[in-house]
Amino acid sequence: MSDRTTCWLLGDQLNPDLDVLDAADDVLLIEAHGFADRRPYHAHKLTLVFAAMRHFRDELRERGHDVTYVRAESFGEGLDEFFAERDPSGGDGGDGPRLRLMRPASHGAGERLRELVAERGGTLDLVDNELFWTTPADWREWAGESRGSDDGPLVGDDGAAERSYRQENWYRHVRRETGVLMDDGDPVGGEWNYDDLNQETPPDDWEPPARPTFEPDELTRETHAWVCDRFDTWGNDSLDEFAWPVTRGEALEALNAFVRDGLPAFGRYEDAMVAGEPFLSHSVLSPTINLGLLDPREPVRAVERAYAERGVEPGGYDPAEHGASGGATASLDDFGDGGDGANDADGAESAESTDPAPVPLNAAEGYVRQVIGWREFVRHVYREAMPELADANQLGQDRDLPPAYWDGDTDMRCLSEAVDHVREYGYAHHIERLMVLSNFALVYGADPTELNEWFHLGFVDAYHWVTTPNVVAMGSFGTDVLSSKPYASSGSYVNRMSDHCADCPYAVSRTTGEGACPFNALYWDFLKENEETLRGTGRMGLMYSHVDDKDDAEWESIRERAARVRELAADGEL
Repeated sequence: MSDRTTCWLLGDQLNPDLDVLDAADDVLLIEAHGFADRRPYHAHKLTLVFAAMRHFRDELRERGHDVTYVRAESFGEGLDEFFAERDPSGGDGGDGPRLRLMRPASHGAGERLRELVAERGGTLDLVDNELFWTTPADWREWAGESRGSDDGPLVGDDGAAERSYRQENWYRHVRRETGVLMDDGDPVGGEWNYDDLNQETPPDDWEPPARPTFEPDELTRETHAWVCDRFDTWGNDSLDEFAWPVTRGEALEALNAFVRDGLPAFGRYEDAMVAGEPFLSHSVLSPTINLGLLDPREPVRAVERAYAERGVEPGGYDPAEHGASGGATASLDDFGDGGDGANDADGAESAESTDPAPVPLNAAEGYVRQVIGWREFVRHVYREAMPELADANQLGQDRDLPPAYWDGDTDMRCLSEAVDHVREYGYAHHIERLMVLSNFALVYGADPTELNEWFHLGFVDAYHWVTTPNVVAMGSFGTDVLSSKPYASSGSYVNRMSDHCADCPYAVSRTTGEGACPFNALYWDFLKENEETLRGTGRMGLMYSHVDDKDDAEWESIRERAARVRELAADGEL
């Protein structure tokens, strides 16, 4: 066996500072195209992935790494080319190349790739994926069990989970283990979670900070032109709205911009939906983190550092009262605190703003929870619950996804706005994803597998390990493995958290009859249709007390309206 070790990195492992690179003699990158031939992915998603890979190749070479970059239809064909260059005999001697790969996040991918390498006479060593903060061993220690191949599936054929996991418990454990926002063993501020302060909607005259943009360079433009020529894509295929970071340097700039400008208002307006504002104060860093351009530790530590330097008490900063750009123009003098400038991801002072706005604890904690709480949590639930998780459907939902998810053509203002964000940018923030896009599909009765596929194709930050637990388990309640109840709601939630209902032709105040908000009748009909499964489910008692209050005549009107809504939606006429 050759003593030479090749570090094989995948298209979502694009970080030049990985430890796995240190012991490698050379690097292999395979740009496999076959997956994009099989389905119509968003043009921006394909451009982002392939452009980021090609920029990463060039950066590694500039840093002195010996990089083999193969463009092929499949990993198998790419390995054939790589092995032919390294072993002209085709591996017949049995002493083919030794490769080392960080374990892929997608279920079974590591084993499949190891088989491909072995078939060609080489060996593939799988090591822990550095681009997650916690390891499978960390999870097993917390969960108190180690599931083996003989334990049977975690999720049964009926969608019921043998064991359920709760994110809040995991989140507190990780905070304790990492020390993030901790003070001598206790959470900073005395509370673990400030979500109750993160549910406000901004006033009409408030403007969020501008989204950081990155002008596509020649390589990105070349990649995008190739994508549009090579593949059948979905969504906006123009580069005009493409502003995603494709290099590590740009990713660090995006992180700096969020910590400086977006973080102060992030918590308070985290769950808000505003017409014409797809990004608000969200970090929009998930694509760069999921590609590996940012290590998840970096944004968490940057936010923690910003709170240490600019922090105020929970709710202690109201962005609507201090400047029009999310508070970035406000001076710390307004708060009796002598700020000394924003720090970028590397700790350098930003020259763009010497007086960044304060960071309330609810904003810092809310962002930290998204990364070390939720992102790490769903990754491990995915590992434990696959492959059954992908097909879980405990409510037996089987309707086709309405055409509006593809064309955005609906009079429902909230749904058209969210779909248009995906079509235009390949992005919508987490409340649009959960409480509009997933919620409507849930109460409509859409097949969870089809909804999961739609998310996977349309979102620039979507990977199977991300979408499957979020969409199938949480959004569709296909299983109770990570949630004690379905995230279903009537139009009242959308009305409370957005400005959509005021301009919608459907009346959110009405449940039945022509012109009533489609969410309302669908919601009550959903509860009635799934009563056997849901009535005893945790935290659903209050809702079923309202179900019990409705008489037969009201239920007849609800069912009639729900059936009409489903008919209109299926015909693309809602």
